[in-house]
Amino acid sequence: MKVEFVTSKGDTVSAEAEPGDNLLRVAQAAGLPLEGTCEGQMACSTCHVIVAPEWFDRLEEASEEEEDMLDLAAGAVRTSRLSCQVDLTEALDGLVVTIPAESHDMRRF
Repeated sequence: MKVEFVTSKGDTVSAEAEPGDNLLRVAQAAGLPLEGTCEGQMACSTCHVIVAPEWFDRLEEASEEEEDMLDLAAGAVRTSRLSCQVDLTEALDGLVVTIPAESHDMRRF
């Protein structure tokens, strides 16, 4: 299956994924700047992405803990999610997400 990531510069990066993959790990494997400092424990918002509106309602609903972390995410909008909390399914083949301009992966410095 395929996931499309739109960078803050407007470039599209296609990544291959398997059902059950986590969106954060797929993005990191594709070299995208999603840090994921807390390693998926919902203790940060460094893996924040913006899901394309036409895909947002296809995702499992965010937990209250995820919503709380999204309140702290820079540039969060109605369709924001933490990529560490999005497990991919066949129904999400072709998913499109945008990486906010505020995203920086400090692991690269």
